Amino acid sequence: MGGLAAWLARPLGVTPYELLDARYERVRAAGQLVECAVLVAVGITETGHRRVLGVSVALSEAEVHWRTFLDHLIKRGLSGVKLIVADDYAGLKAARRAALRSVPWQRCRFHLQQNAQAYVTKLDQREPIARRIRAIFNAPERAEAQRPLAEAIALCRVDAPKQADWAEANLPDGFAAFDYPQAHRVRLRTTNGLERVNRELKRRTRVASMFPNAASCLRLVSALLTEFDEEWMTGKIYLTTKP
Repeated sequence: MGGLAAWLARPLGVTPYELLDARYERVRAAGQLVECAVLVAVGITETGHRRVLGVSVALSEAEVHWRTFLDHLIKRGLSGVKLIVADDYAGLKAARRAALRSVPWQRCRFHLQQNAQAYVTKLDQREPIARRIRAIFNAPERAEAQRPLAEAIALCRVDAPKQADWAEANLPDGFAAFDYPQAHRVRLRTTNGLERVNRELKRRTRVASMFPNAASCLRLVSALLTEFDEEWMTGKIYLTTKP
């Protein structure tokens, strides 16, 4: 892979914030066409710049694949991680607890709001529920988010007990960002910082339709990610390092 191999193995350093995401691509493996998981890690450095930390093409999002991916980042020098921002991917919870045990997790609030819609049985209730969730997450501090959360759960408990159970178990996963500087929270509450990356990845890989092997998929995705990495490092600061 030449230069791309060197880029994928380049040393990392102190990275306070780490965003993790996954998407799927069609890859031929062992004579069969399978959906492989493309695991991507983006970091926000001490200078406030975004960096592409790494990428891996794995057979699935099982714990073993996330664990291997995270361990590889750590072996390359990733350190000083204060918060992981990610969606609720299968296998990731166990993998991050094993590889980065003491690091808090911020679950993507945008996807939490989308997931909540699956528990709304009446169409006319979707917008009111969405407003309640936004009110919870838009609270200025964690303590002030607890009150609207309790109210939302109480309102749902009678008519929609499954929704109430889901909210009670899942919405607090979006509270970790409250423990970080106010100026940082807008960048840490969702994985939206990877949205443009995912759109471009989808646009470029759609042309291929499917990949003859995992190596070819990794090659194309890595080439695109190097472009983002260079753009981010020479561009504007993404997050001010001052509270």
